[in-house]
Amino acid sequence: MLTRVSWLIPAAILLSSHAAYAQQGCENLVNLKLPYTLITAATSVPERAAPAPAAPGAPTAGPGAVPAHCDVRGVIRPSLDSNIKFALWLPAASAWNAKYRQEGNGGWAGAINTASFAEPLRRGYAVAGTDNGHEGGGGADWAIGHPEKLIDFGYRAVHETAVQSKAIIRAFYGRDPERSYFNGCSDGGREALMEAQRFPEDFNGILAGAPANNWSRLFTAFVWNERALLATPASALPPAKLPVIQRAVMAACDRLDGVADGLIENPRACRFDPSVLVCTGADAADCLPRAQVDALQKIYEGPRNPRTQEPLFVGQPPGTEAVPGSWGTWITPANPASAIQFAFGNSYYGAAVFEDPNWNFRMLDFDRDVRIGDEKAGPVLNATSPDLRSFRASGGKLIQYHGWGDAAIPAPSSIEYYETVRAFLSKYPDARTPGAPPVEDFYRLFLVPGMAHCGGGSGANSFGNGGSAATTRGDPERDIFTALERWVEQGMAPARLVGSGRATDDPSKPLTRPLCPYPQVAQYRGSGDVNDAANFACVAPSSR
Repeated sequence: MLTRVSWLIPAAILLSSHAAYAQQGCENLVNLKLPYTLITAATSVPERAAPAPAAPGAPTAGPGAVPAHCDVRGVIRPSLDSNIKFALWLPAASAWNAKYRQEGNGGWAGAINTASFAEPLRRGYAVAGTDNGHEGGGGADWAIGHPEKLIDFGYRAVHETAVQSKAIIRAFYGRDPERSYFNGCSDGGREALMEAQRFPEDFNGILAGAPANNWSRLFTAFVWNERALLATPASALPPAKLPVIQRAVMAACDRLDGVADGLIENPRACRFDPSVLVCTGADAADCLPRAQVDALQKIYEGPRNPRTQEPLFVGQPPGTEAVPGSWGTWITPANPASAIQFAFGNSYYGAAVFEDPNWNFRMLDFDRDVRIGDEKAGPVLNATSPDLRSFRASGGKLIQYHGWGDAAIPAPSSIEYYETVRAFLSKYPDARTPGAPPVEDFYRLFLVPGMAHCGGGSGANSFGNGGSAATTRGDPERDIFTALERWVEQGMAPARLVGSGRATDDPSKPLTRPLCPYPQVAQYRGSGDVNDAANFACVAPSSR
């Protein structure tokens, strides 16, 4: 009845409803009433120096001071077993760019990634993040007996943080943000794709780095690699053999892109046969025993169903085996049991799937148990739906990037998802723009030769990602987030990016390279400095 007669309500009364949009002071935000949400603290923080990273490899705040802001902390409880903690930093009204940005997590989350807040704050953003509903990210024991917490981690915490943060922004500034963005890598990349799929109106622009979006199958690959390397005492690959492998790969494939530079532009074109490394006699420094080659072959091929031989997930691309932060960290450390991949795979099956703290990797049945994981945890954790029609219809823009040297999440998984979206949307073109390409008008993928997980590695791996953002801010060709902003706000899609780094054959030399939207690749023009992006062009792979 109220809906039917609302037109009879005097305009003055309707206008009075905007009192809820009146600006509130920082400390007064603790009194704000929000659905199933408690604001536990709201503190005015003066400008200060950026903190040092909490641990080696942890996210950094980047160079420069952290601007003054209102630091809001809260907890969201959409279910009886939910305890989603979040933080929101609000710049002064005079410094606010009228936009909102949310930062993603990594791994199993378990903490609010405030180290990533400083750079968005410097850009004028109100910025938020969440712990995804639990504390402690070393594993997933928190999921045992707590299905609602797994849902919070899977997708609910990120969405609810966006909803409640925007309500707080409305109360603090007296108006809604004009644009909203999401930025995440690894699990944060999974969160990014999950938002585009499940909550297409939360964000206007989404930046998804190295997404772990096929969580159930990726973690199956982790256990597959663990089984391959620990099959026998002779199967483990010692770190000292990684340079031997990489040199052999480069000898076979480095020149496929026309430049012998220690980088493989398109590892999918590399047909490296690891059997060439088998020792003809005793084990030696320049060869691998048969057991190690067998393990290496399984890692390259990826997991298969032993009964049907169906591929279960993509394999690891060749070419960066010995790059620091790559295989030696994630797959083949000196102590094989300490590989990061193994810890994640075991926590997924032991805690999230079977909820059994006594489960171990040798118990996994790659036929039966993978199906169980797909059915139980996959619907909550996987962001693999190709149906991005609602995100496209809302005007959203999505940029995804992935390093070819990523030993945590193989880059072909990003290609696989992109191709499923392209195939799906080709059946459902956008009626508003007849003849427009089904994907490229709102979604682009950039692959980075040599780059490790989210950044680092070798090659031109700096383009506004991670800690490099402060030095590239405002340049849409060298800063991927600025490119996303321009696409959302000006309608200019990124035709290419330019990455920077150091030459692989001579680290004293600077290196720049074009990063091309998939399926294009960078091709040397045939003359000029091979370390200068100006001497390369983005071309279709068939023209190489």
